[in-house]
Amino acid sequence: MSRGIDYGNLMHQAMRGLIKTVLKGVQKDGLPGAHHFFITFDTQHPDVKIADWLSERYPEEMTVVMQHWYENLEVTDEGFSVTLNFGDAPEPIYIPYDAIKTFVDPSVEFGLRFEAADDEDDEDDEDLDLPEEDEAPEGTGKPDADVVSLDSFRK
Repeated sequence: MSRGIDYGNLMHQAMRGLIKTVLKGVQKDGLPGAHHFFITFDTQHPDVKIADWLSERYPEEMTVVMQHWYENLEVTDEGFSVTLNFGDAPEPIYIPYDAIKTFVDPSVEFGLRFEAADDEDDEDDEDLDLPEEDEAPEGTGKPDADVVSLDSFRK
């Protein structure tokens, strides 16, 4: 008997591969033009590495912004590490790709959202807006907007 093809999981793997490719380019050449990223991730993921005070402040999820100031971007097959500025305090963080919930580049209106299987039924046909510029200072909590669903681009 055939178990079927898990298209959802395959799509998530492909989307995470896209994030890795983009970050590798940024690691090599820096952020081109107006490109910048809002990255929301699960702070409870067992492989996430953030300072204790950040973990206490953001016990479930956190959004970071890679834009004007970041250092030491290191991209691996499993995730990436980067040092970001949190209120004039540089902090190194490590985010595995499978901890990422959203990845948005508002400069080109591009966004990815990774949903758990039980979340997909609730939001299948919902169109979402991208964050506006400067909504969340670098290294702060989630911006006040969501990510465009890939469904909104289907005809």
